[in-house]
Amino acid sequence: MSTLVQRLAAFAADARDQGLPAELRADAARRVLDVLGNSLAATSEPPAKAVGSLVAEWGGGGNATAIGTGGKLPEPSAALLNGTLAHSLDFDDTHLPSVLHPSASVVPAALAVAESRGATGAALLDAIGVGIEIAVRVGMGGYDAELGNSVFFERGLHATAICGALGGAAAGAMLSGLPAEGIADAMGIASSMGSGLLEANRTGGTVKRIHCGWAAHAAVTAAGLARTGITGPPTVLEGRFGLLQAFCGDQADPDAVVRGLGEDWELPGIFFKPYPCNHFTHAGIDAALRLRSRDLDPAAIASIELGAPTAVLRTIGEPREDKIRPKSGYHAAFSGPYTVAAALLGGGGLGLFHEDFTDEAAADPARLELAAKVGCVPDARCDEIFPHQFPAVLRVRLHSGEELEERVDSNRGGPGNPLSAEELATKFRLNAARRVSAERADRITELTYGLPGLADLGTLTSLLH
Repeated sequence: MSTLVQRLAAFAADARDQGLPAELRADAARRVLDVLGNSLAATSEPPAKAVGSLVAEWGGGGNATAIGTGGKLPEPSAALLNGTLAHSLDFDDTHLPSVLHPSASVVPAALAVAESRGATGAALLDAIGVGIEIAVRVGMGGYDAELGNSVFFERGLHATAICGALGGAAAGAMLSGLPAEGIADAMGIASSMGSGLLEANRTGGTVKRIHCGWAAHAAVTAAGLARTGITGPPTVLEGRFGLLQAFCGDQADPDAVVRGLGEDWELPGIFFKPYPCNHFTHAGIDAALRLRSRDLDPAAIASIELGAPTAVLRTIGEPREDKIRPKSGYHAAFSGPYTVAAALLGGGGLGLFHEDFTDEAAADPARLELAAKVGCVPDARCDEIFPHQFPAVLRVRLHSGEELEERVDSNRGGPGNPLSAEELATKFRLNAARRVSAERADRITELTYGLPGLADLGTLTSLLH
């Protein structure tokens, strides 16, 4: 009987040989466009500059584009830089209920290998679609329905980086032409490389921004090692000392990894983010924007109660003093009180945008005054829905004594409340505008959506500087 990683590898090899259906390739292309926009927008961020300096020190010739530089690097270096870019602004897509951001690891890993190996656009999309599917399925192996949350997350582990390394390795192995056995080896090797802790979300530090870069780096390294003869354990997922037992213990659900594999695709239901901040804050932002659309005067507000799932309060509501007075723009992106206040006062883009998460914006007296009025509390209905959505309820009491309420059960950007094609294009254009001209952004959009028929990826990657 085949092991879990062998079944995933056979699925990947079959998808490569047969090609994904057109609708799944189209979805994968949207993931690529989203990652490219997020990456272009992040090129001036300190973590990206730091990683860029490091990979430049490493040197070495290569054939994989380093986004924002116009240069080429070896596959692992390009993947490290591009994955860091993709995740730096917390604007990357999210799968629920695994709570993974899969594209930020898988797309940079796949793009580096595909470009280096001379793959077609169609092959790139097939590898990305499969890699993302594998990443979130491994993540679902760590989801505990009784707990109602990811066991990875409960234990302080960043499942995005851990599982993203496996998905990226599968994609890289597919693009390297490895047979099913080699794809399984690549995932087995990557299982020893994926890592990431979430403590920076609580108390600071910029290391989380490189997690997806490191996962992509591990992924292409694992694929390369498998190509050159290193092997991985066949029971790497479900074994006694395998990934799921090591990270999640007896709460793991190994069967979830392959349940409905190849028939029930998770890929199309992955959420696009409309706002560049922690996804747990989004429903509160949605609710605040609805209240703002009702001509609510922020000066009339006496107090605000943000109700959210109990499990998310440790991220967006605690410690309270840090959340009502964020230490930086980056920390503001993980603050329920700050993001609600910013949305009520009016932000950029689709509601809030990058200019709302600068250090200057996070120190704005008007926003801090309003954020101090926000109390974060657990909400029973939100607990029932979480983590299939990240819901919230906003209750506002005015100085007049009037009370207003907005409840958001379905996050904007997901299947129940999707971004329109124009909204997604707007997000990309605004992101790309931080780095490239409007004309070049339009050309990147055209080529990305045309990836199913693109023979030379260089036509696209040559524009990513």
